[in-house]
Amino acid sequence: MGKVYDGIIGVAIGDALGVPVEFVSREELAKCPVTGMRGYGTHDQPAGTWSDDTSLTLALMDSITYRQAIDYYDIMDKFSQWFLYGAYTAAEEVFDVGGATSRAIMNFERGINPLDCGGVSEYENGNGSLMRILPAAYYIKKKAGILPDKQMDIVHNLSSLTHRHTISLIGCGIYVNVALKLLSGSLALIDGIRQGMEEAFQYYSSQRWENISVYDRLKNIESFADLPESEIRSSGYIVDTLEAAIWCLLNTSAFQECVLKAVNLGDDADTVGAVAGGLAGIYYGAGSIPQEWRTVILKRDYIEKLCMGLENLL
Repeated sequence: MGKVYDGIIGVAIGDALGVPVEFVSREELAKCPVTGMRGYGTHDQPAGTWSDDTSLTLALMDSITYRQAIDYYDIMDKFSQWFLYGAYTAAEEVFDVGGATSRAIMNFERGINPLDCGGVSEYENGNGSLMRILPAAYYIKKKAGILPDKQMDIVHNLSSLTHRHTISLIGCGIYVNVALKLLSGSLALIDGIRQGMEEAFQYYSSQRWENISVYDRLKNIESFADLPESEIRSSGYIVDTLEAAIWCLLNTSAFQECVLKAVNLGDDADTVGAVAGGLAGIYYGAGSIPQEWRTVILKRDYIEKLCMGLENLL
């Protein structure tokens, strides 16, 4: 299927594994850990159901394919179709949506410019833009002539549609930089993560961005990887989500192992699973994902079709 499918199905798998145990504590999961696709649970959805993480990722991907470019109005229009009418959902139902994302979409519906729709409060730094940002890496990789500053502008603008605070912009920038390194296919996992981090931190430091220090634990990958699980938080705060996903990648050696470790951290399990799953999918490939997991994913053919559309465009 190609590199696009590797990452996007990784997002969907991680998301679907986490949906039934979203908001379940780490202590509870330690007693009955996720080992495969479960049904029902937190959101009372059948096994293989993905949530807003995947829906918004697919909406972004579809917009890039349809417009053959980054069109912020079209992206927000597709986000609105999801939120208001159930487009891009696993079963024509929106059962999970973040507050900042819903407010941004309603801002757009009221006629506000897309790039002004996202919240700028320090308290609006949930993981709602990080969870859907992966298609930006595919677009940037294809547009090889885009200068680094412009690449970052694209990522920051995509985040700003729903999350405009600098902490959210930086988190998305770090993640996409790591994804781009892994997409090269020439680096070991730890080297790709390290180089992606270093380039992102160099950019933000040179530009004197505020709030970069909240990501300081990621500056030394080796010491960060050695942190005990008790020091890794898996909340809906973007810094926690990014850290948890990277920590899981650094402490596992296979796709299955990575996403299971991610969702079993508990709390915002579906998004940590999706964010980790996207990078793990890129690095290990879709072929490394258990066939029984891929088979049970709802609307798998639809996901494949959207991935092929972007793959052919790129």
